[in-house]
Amino acid sequence: MLVGFSTFPGLRTTLFALSFLTYLVTLSGNVTIITIIHADRTLHTPMYRFLAMLSLSETCYTLVTIPNMLAYLLMESGAISIPGYWAQMFFYLGLGCSHCFLLTLMGYYRCVAICHPLRYWVIMRPTVCLYLGALVFCFGSSVALIETSLIFSSPLCRSERVEHFFCDIMRILVVLVSFLILLSYTFIVAALLRIPSAAGRHKPFSTCAAHLTVVIVHFGCASIIYLRPESRGNLDQDRLVAVFYTVVTPLLNPVVHTLRNKDVRVASRRTLERGRGVLKISTRPKFRL
Repeated sequence: MLVGFSTFPGLRTTLFALSFLTYLVTLSGNVTIITIIHADRTLHTPMYRFLAMLSLSETCYTLVTIPNMLAYLLMESGAISIPGYWAQMFFYLGLGCSHCFLLTLMGYYRCVAICHPLRYWVIMRPTVCLYLGALVFCFGSSVALIETSLIFSSPLCRSERVEHFFCDIMRILVVLVSFLILLSYTFIVAALLRIPSAAGRHKPFSTCAAHLTVVIVHFGCASIIYLRPESRGNLDQDRLVAVFYTVVTPLLNPVVHTLRNKDVRVASRRTLERGRGVLKISTRPKFRL
């Protein structure tokens, strides 16, 4: 039994409405980013390919938890089968680990672009980017398979009551490893400080601002949940923080990267114009002699 939000009976309707609307915006935003990057050739660069991977990761990541959470908010029962519990934990851990590693990889990409601009196209070749992206998802799946197998190979817990609204475990190792991104930004800041003009520093920093915003919020919430001593835990507060972590945080990626990124905005306008042009051609009357 997933306890979910049974301890907050008065908030169930409000949480459902807010979570459902936020999820729709997140889903549509990530799908839009993937479509635009795929359709516009000017965005076929390592940075935007990694951004498309991040949007795909978040789309799948939210599909694992949010639909079930919305269902539990409407239903009185939060029962889940053992195979369903296993599947949700595996996919949540695998996609969550891949997401953290992908954010770390994007930090490495920016470090290469700013600290080694002359060797950028040698280091970040398209085939290298493809292999790195595949390696991230393979490594995340491997970590999830090992952890899930270890959990379900041990005797079951004494209680069938799970004090959460989805299946999760402590992921301290992944969070700590992903803090390697701070090392990348340390090199980035050191390289920016060596640029003499303020205008020269502004452009590289602005390209990192969106990614840094997503990273700070993502790992900030993860640290509250996973790095806090268990003795100081409050189950009700954990569930509310987890709602923000699983529902609101994924919204930042499409919103921040769409509103702050000029290239994505221009490409979206071009894609819309092409779509309107195709629509006009397809609806134009045809005359036969």
